[in-house]
Amino acid sequence: MTADPAAFSASIAAAVSLAPYAALLALIYVYLAIRAIGARRRAKLALGTGGDAALQRAVRVHGNFAEYAPFGLLLILLVGLAGWGAWAVHLLGALLLAGRAVHAYGVSQEKENFRYRIAGMMTTFGVLVGSALLLLAAAFIGVSPS
Repeated sequence: MTADPAAFSASIAAAVSLAPYAALLALIYVYLAIRAIGARRRAKLALGTGGDAALQRAVRVHGNFAEYAPFGLLLILLVGLAGWGAWAVHLLGALLLAGRAVHAYGVSQEKENFRYRIAGMMTTFGVLVGSALLLLAAAFIGVSPS
């Protein structure tokens, strides 16, 4: 991060460009939570899954989303603040959104098509690793396009 006011403003603007992706991921998260609550009601279970396959699937889809989406958003926010620009934030944000949506869709299916699960996780891991590498480049070798 530089002391240059223009670069600082650009970094803040890039970080703020993450907002639509965070908002869409929040809506997916709430949708998945409502599905898990519905599955709990149908199974009449407040805790655990009681061996109910549909409830277990709904709980894990929601849980997996909750495990990866916030961490991805945090890394992307830091990429923007590190000076990589709005292009990097938009690219990584769109990929995270797509990866999490595809994974949630794939795992939600009773007859799961593993291609969706694998594509979603590979995309998500790509965002996490790509963000980490950009942050390490900015921190240790001073590489960022700004």
